[in-house]
Amino acid sequence: MFLAEQLRTSAHECGFPLVGFAPAEPLDPRPLLEWLEHGYNAGLAAMSKRVQERLDPKAIVPNAKTVMVLGIPYGPQDDPPHAPVVARYARGRDYHYAHRDRMRALRHRLCAIDSSVRTYACVDSGAAMEKAWAERAGLGFIGKNGLLIQRAYGSWLTLSLMVLDRDVDHYDEPQPRLCGSCERCLKACPTSAFPSPGVLDANRCLSYHTVENHGPIPDEIRLHFGRHVFGCDACQEICPFNHLDIPPGDPRQAPRPLGRMDAATIAALSQADYDQLATGTPMRRIGYHGLRRNACLSLGSTQNKGARPLLAQLVSDPNPSVAEAAGWALNQIG
Repeated sequence: MFLAEQLRTSAHECGFPLVGFAPAEPLDPRPLLEWLEHGYNAGLAAMSKRVQERLDPKAIVPNAKTVMVLGIPYGPQDDPPHAPVVARYARGRDYHYAHRDRMRALRHRLCAIDSSVRTYACVDSGAAMEKAWAERAGLGFIGKNGLLIQRAYGSWLTLSLMVLDRDVDHYDEPQPRLCGSCERCLKACPTSAFPSPGVLDANRCLSYHTVENHGPIPDEIRLHFGRHVFGCDACQEICPFNHLDIPPGDPRQAPRPLGRMDAATIAALSQADYDQLATGTPMRRIGYHGLRRNACLSLGSTQNKGARPLLAQLVSDPNPSVAEAAGWALNQIG
């Protein structure tokens, strides 16, 4: 058995301000299964795989006893002088690297305590549901926007977890959900992507389309791009818990130059500039052409007349998705 406070201290020293512990008992399968049945995962095919492992830690680590949930806050930040076009989490260093580096150090500490301990670490790309476990481990509560809300840091945080085949001497208690009758986040969504409180339809979500969708984007979604080029913070920006006196986030995730550019500047980037600026950031996920496509759609959605000369050039871009997006944007501007 591990001592919870000893592990918590070790996690803090490895760079995780938020730490919680939950027994490794299976999650309620209904929310995930109903979400998949409705097809709300859109093009995220991986979400329909390894379902049992997502729901039961023992399907990942035999004899799993504890789920240790870890959080790194990244906000608030100073917004750029123009309307921000990149979601806050993506403006700086990729949070996957931040979590993996620190979890590696934390695992070394666990092995120093007990060299035979078995673990499974995950940063939202593996078979685990970090938000559900974070709520169970007492880090915060899941709001109506489906995000974990922590009382000190709001929802400006990223999560990871480690499954251990050891008990701890104390587990944290889940917190009550405190949204009450507030539905500001649901009403603020530009594309009405919430069919019900706490349930997100990725088919309509700007974060999905600007980060994960490399294929065609429906017109009804394009028209609502607004200022968004990579990710969307609309349901977070309006949340009252994100307007409290929130401590500074992790300085290693401070915004980089690409995260502070406007849509026109991003659309005009060369391949070499993108490669230099996007390395080590989440914006590598959508790629050079995908990011410029998004920027063109944003310029068209906001009817940015000053972007006409640039868009007129981009309609001849060698990449079909960029050229098509530029043509669509010109039609929107008129």
